[in-house]
Amino acid sequence: MADGADSTPVVSSPPPGKEEQGGGEGGGGSEREAGGALTDAQTEITRFCPASQLDKPTLRRIFEAVGLNLPARLLVTAIRGNDSSGLPPHELLSLGTALLAALSTDPDMASHPQLLTTIPLLLGIIANGPSSQQREAPQEQKQVGEMGQSPDCKTQSAEGANTESNSASVTESTGEVKTSGKKGDDSSEADKETSPSSKLDEAMAADCYQILTAVCALPRGPDQLLSRGAIPALCKAVEQNQTFSLKKGLALLGCLLSGKTKDKAWSKHPAELCTLLVRLSKDFCQAKDQTRLDMCVQLVQFLPPVGVSIQSEELKGVVACVWGALRPMLQAKLMPRQIGPILVLSACLLDLYGWELVGPPKFCCLLVNRACVEVRMGLEEPPGNELSPELQHTLTGCYRIMEAAIEQACCQGVSQTSAPPQSSITSLSLQQSRQVLGVLEEAFSALMYHLQQVDPSRYGDPFVFATFRSLCSWLAEETSCLKEEVTGLLPFLIGYSRSHLQGESPEQGLSEWMADMSVREERGAWTGKEALRYLLPALCHLSAEEGPRKVLLSLDTPALLVDFLSQSWSSLKGKALIRDPSMETACSALLNFTVTEPERVRKDPCFRTLEVLLGEALPVLVHKPHLLVLAANYCTLGLMMGRLKSAPSGSVEANQRRFFSTALRFLRSALDSGSSPGPVKVSLSWEESWDEVSELWRLGLQALGGCIRAQPWITTLVREEGWLKHTLTMLGQCSVLPDQHTQGALEEALCAMADQCQLCKLEIRDMMKNHEGALSCMRNLKKSVEVK
Repeated sequence: MADGADSTPVVSSPPPGKEEQGGGEGGGGSEREAGGALTDAQTEITRFCPASQLDKPTLRRIFEAVGLNLPARLLVTAIRGNDSSGLPPHELLSLGTALLAALSTDPDMASHPQLLTTIPLLLGIIANGPSSQQREAPQEQKQVGEMGQSPDCKTQSAEGANTESNSASVTESTGEVKTSGKKGDDSSEADKETSPSSKLDEAMAADCYQILTAVCALPRGPDQLLSRGAIPALCKAVEQNQTFSLKKGLALLGCLLSGKTKDKAWSKHPAELCTLLVRLSKDFCQAKDQTRLDMCVQLVQFLPPVGVSIQSEELKGVVACVWGALRPMLQAKLMPRQIGPILVLSACLLDLYGWELVGPPKFCCLLVNRACVEVRMGLEEPPGNELSPELQHTLTGCYRIMEAAIEQACCQGVSQTSAPPQSSITSLSLQQSRQVLGVLEEAFSALMYHLQQVDPSRYGDPFVFATFRSLCSWLAEETSCLKEEVTGLLPFLIGYSRSHLQGESPEQGLSEWMADMSVREERGAWTGKEALRYLLPALCHLSAEEGPRKVLLSLDTPALLVDFLSQSWSSLKGKALIRDPSMETACSALLNFTVTEPERVRKDPCFRTLEVLLGEALPVLVHKPHLLVLAANYCTLGLMMGRLKSAPSGSVEANQRRFFSTALRFLRSALDSGSSPGPVKVSLSWEESWDEVSELWRLGLQALGGCIRAQPWITTLVREEGWLKHTLTMLGQCSVLPDQHTQGALEEALCAMADQCQLCKLEIRDMMKNHEGALSCMRNLKKSVEVK
């Protein structure tokens, strides 16, 4: 039995021949048992001993003697108030919960369907007290009472119990206590008389929490509790200040609000959890220094997951008060073990509301500075020193504070805007922004130093991934600082990403870490692509610079990117083609290699693999409007590679022909001249994404011109697919193109066609002679087709 109860009933061995009377696992069907009385075997309860001293054989003897039906019937009988039992309801409840508590110490029994069906009753007891259960929760009576009818129906009744109705009945039950006093004077008097017994005694409360905690420890335990109404019942127990609710109830809620069930709990019960969080936040603000320090860890558990929109001004107000309480704590002199929980709570609050409620700019600078100092102190240790789990937890929180500061500080460091500040950190002065960038640079230097020491055997360590991810967030914004250190770290960054992508590292710890993290998008399942996904923005910057690019090529980075695109495309096809921006970023990095390293593109076999992939994917993507940006990346990347190839000696491969045919139709769909003269407009299907794809579209047209010069056979496709006719008609009708760059890209493609194909040249010349429009402005094209 749990804390607060000194003993647990233990059943001695039943006399020979008595088991048939109904005391076994199935229970009996006699009228005597239906009324809650005990069989001869069950009345052998003759002694008590501490629950901690019960071993499995003893528990098995209890189970064989009384089964799970007996404690369930005791609870139902107490709730019904059936006088035929011969025992007061409180004693029946006490005995029933004590038996269940003893049995629940065995995980096999804790997971038994019959025990799970008693959960709504137990939740009602801890939420309302024992006396209210005698007047309420008829649904639980019925369901639990049915378990003792016969051995045949036992399992069916237990497994068939409707968990949603259980949850609803608990909620309904908890609500009736509040309103029972409004039904008249008699009712009010009755409530006054029973109110002392509505407070749980410690033994019964401890037994109830022992059972619920044992269930929660099962693999599916949190889901079992969640589906049976645990959240509203526990929240009400805390609100009513029931026995052990602040000690054991909050601890149980903390377990339910951790890991995989956190999102589900908040989506099902946002109102109750928001109310609880408001209360805990107010308690935190009113607590004394040491108590407030101890409450930092607790408060973190009850914050909603990132991405859950809590439209509550009251919650927003108390979070602002929490920041107010944290400010003097962060300004004080604290030991390392004291500062950790404060920084972790600060990180979680930043995840929730950003910098808006943190406080004045000076305090924002202090928060970032303290996080950076902790990181430097923690990571700049001699190689071989192991970091404790507590320190790793603190540093992970510090990383999140640093990441939250990076984008804002970088923006402020680049330019000062006249727009009104959106949060306190955007109000930093230029000097403050530079100071923040300076301490961030020192802290990220410490991260790089630490990662340099990481052995491949630690690639599966969640803390290594957290450190890697944080560094990548900085590299995505800043690659000009510490350039030599960054370049020197590239072998680790690429090796680490490749190891996870190819499944060479143990993933179990990372999968659990992803489930427990409450930061941005890490709450999904681990796939192995996450490490490279975080590194990709930095690779876009680094692949454009000659020094880092040479190192990346020596590490076979293009092959890694192609592997990533191949795996991502396979995953994408299985998920109804949901947009994945990281695929677009990978294309950008590959595009940099294609532009700057033509010989590598011609010789490296990974680019041949990429060519096949693009030929397969582009015909699918062009029919998915929500994936237009990815289609534009694939189209442009394929055309940029195509301009580096020579004309085939024999027949053209079907895959190549399919890619170019699709690319021509795709490029043609971007502009729409309409039915009357006027400016060309971006077509409706492209309009929403034009800012993202316009440069890619223009680059694709220029690359198309290069492809035609390198592979003249494409001019036949240009005419067959109708691209040339459509483009000439549009340019002849329209008065002006969207911008000068668009005109230049179209002109370059048309000039290439005129130079490589006599039929194309004649067609363009006829159109230029007979129409004015935007064609008349293309001077280079006039020279190519010999039109004055």
